[in-house]
Amino acid sequence: MRQVGLDAVAITDHNAITGALELARHTPFLVIVGEEIMTSAGEIMGLFLEEHIPPGLSPVETAQRIKAQGGLVGVPHPFDRLRRSRLKESAWSDLLPLVDLIEVFNARTHLARDGQRACRFAQEHGLLQGAGSDSHSLGELGRAYVELPPFSGPKEFRRALAQGRVVGRQASLLVHLRSTLAKLRSRP
Repeated sequence: MRQVGLDAVAITDHNAITGALELARHTPFLVIVGEEIMTSAGEIMGLFLEEHIPPGLSPVETAQRIKAQGGLVGVPHPFDRLRRSRLKESAWSDLLPLVDLIEVFNARTHLARDGQRACRFAQEHGLLQGAGSDSHSLGELGRAYVELPPFSGPKEFRRALAQGRVVGRQASLLVHLRSTLAKLRSRP
């Protein structure tokens, strides 16, 4: 992590926390255990999790399970028109009161207007702003992050994120090709 200038990392695998838990046990730097959960209406992110949350639940039930663990609810790449996994517009009204943060910069979101919309949405609704590399390989790590003061848990993270500064650079469009090839190779 230090090689790319990061003091902490949030690991948010799709529908799993096993890798994040394992990394947190074996590293000297801070690992925020998270999960990018596919709900019945698109993806929601949980941070500071201790237990896996199953996919396929409603967005509200998913968010409630995150909160029950003392975790924070985030929405990754919320308005990325090129992703089928983004949260459906119809889910926002019920979910919004439970959302802590919204990803306003994702290194794999290639339409600038989508990130700008996320930023405006966060500001209009008083949501904390986050960023993510959306790394599917080590080479992508650190492309997007938030510079913030030190923190030690979810409450301190919320305060630090409120003072944070989003930093990021776009990933090449080729990362999507590499990810697709990796998925195809992993199939039996």
